[in-house]
This record gives sequence, C-alpha cells and structure tokens, in this order.
Amino acid sequence: MKTLQNQTILYDEDCPLCQVYTSAFVKTGMLDKNGRKPYNQINEKETAYLNLERAANEIALIDYKNKTVVYGIDSLLRIIGNSFPIIEKTGKIPPVNYLLKKLYSFISYNRKVIIPNGKTTETKLQCEPTFDLKYRIFYILFAICITTIVLFNCAEMMPYIPKSSYSREVFMAGGQILFQVCFLFNKDFKTIINYLGNLMTVSLYGCLLLIPILIINQFTEVNAAIALSWFAVTVLLIFMEHVRRIAIQQLPKYLSFTWVLYRIIALYLILNITL
Repeated sequence: MKTLQNQTILYDEDCPLCQVYTSAFVKTGMLDKNGRKPYNQINEKETAYLNLERAANEIALIDYKNKTVVYGIDSLLRIIGNSFPIIEKTGKIPPVNYLLKKLYSFISYNRKVIIPNGKTTETKLQCEPTFDLKYRIFYILFAICITTIVLFNCAEMMPYIPKSSYSREVFMAGGQILFQVCFLFNKDFKTIINYLGNLMTVSLYGCLLLIPILIINQFTEVNAAIALSWFAVTVLLIFMEHVRRIAIQQLPKYLSFTWVLYRIIALYLILNITL
C-alpha cells in the first residue's frame, strides 16, 4: 500500500466501526503509524483550522503540511485513493459522490443508535454527531422496510400462523413504535426519537439473526420445530439487547416489558384477526 504521509484521521473512539476501519488504514500502511487519532485528543493547534462540529459529524483528515482538512467521504476517498486512484476517481464522479455522501451521512448521523455508548459526565471533548431528524426518520423507515420483508418471509415458515401480508407486517412494526411512545409521554422529543432509533436497531438485529434460517429454507425445508425454536431464541436475544440499550440510555426498565406486552398483543391479533 502507498502510505499517505503527514496526515491524520480523527475518529470517534466510542464507535467500534470507526475504530476498526481507521485501525485498518494504519495496519495496511495506507496511513503511517501516527495516521489516526481520537477526536477527544485534539490539541489547540489543530482546532485553529478544524471545524469541531463538522468533524464530529464527518470523520476529518488533517493535512499537517498544508494545514487543511477534508471531511467525511472525501477523507476516506483521499486515503483509499492514494493506494487505489481508480476508486477515488470513481468516487468523485458527481452522481456517485452525491450518493456516497448521502450514505455516509445516513450512517454517521445514526451511529449512536446503531451502536450506542453510555452517557458520560466526563469533561473530555465528545465526538457526538448532531441530532438530525430527517436522517433519524429515514433510518426508522428503512428499519421498518427491512423488518417487514424479513418477518413476512419468516411468517411463511411458522406453523399455526395465518398467512401474512406486507400490510400486516408494516402495521405491526408501526404499531410497536406508537405503543412504546405512549410510555414515553414525560420525555423530551429528542430522547423519544433516539429511543425509537434504538428500538428499530433491535428489530434489525433480529432480522440479521433470522436471515440465516431463511437462506437455509431456500435450499431445504426447515422443520417447523426448528423454525419455532430459532424464532424463540431470536426473540430472547433481542429482548436482552433491548434491556441493554434501555440501561445505556438511562430510560425506565418497564419499556422492555411493554415491548414484550406489545408482542403478546400482536400475536393475539395475528391469530384471531386477519389483517
């Protein structure tokens, strides 16, 4: 790999994904041994030409020689493009660059609900993305779509469950959101939206756990007992993940039990009412 000299990427040390790929840049030689640095260790000299708010939203690459900074997808393209110029050239084609920036923003602005970290009282500089409602809403809608598709296909494998429909699965996913919001009436709007982002991430985790059995079922019919057991284990695991996230967000523990209550109500409706 061709090393990009005298340039350092600032990363969110509380974001496992950020840690992995910035570390990979150093290990593969794309950046030198001083090529990555936690955002909270920025010094006064660097803040002179760094936009702190933007750097929290879009990973920043500092060029110490020219005292310039590029952000987000442009910083990643510069690092990768130094070793693979064709990737940078392709990434800078206007329509491609536009889509890459939107995808990057979608992930970056939602990274704290994808992989949350606990609230801290420390005074160190925090790499906390700006709360962006449109990207959060888009993330929630995206999660609903994925959940709808996966659960629709899973319902086809479940014995004793009436034939599903996409409208039913959308109704159930949306109903979960409305049901949980009823128990957050005393919380501020941002807290509620952040919780809903975490709620839908839990659903996405469940989808990831269910996808393997859906793939297996494409090649050989999965025994009903195995399918039910797999689904039950998935529900248990995502319940535990919901409990963990509630603790991280310092929200009432009863939200995990209302989460279960909704699923019991939903199962009753599925078994007794055709949607």
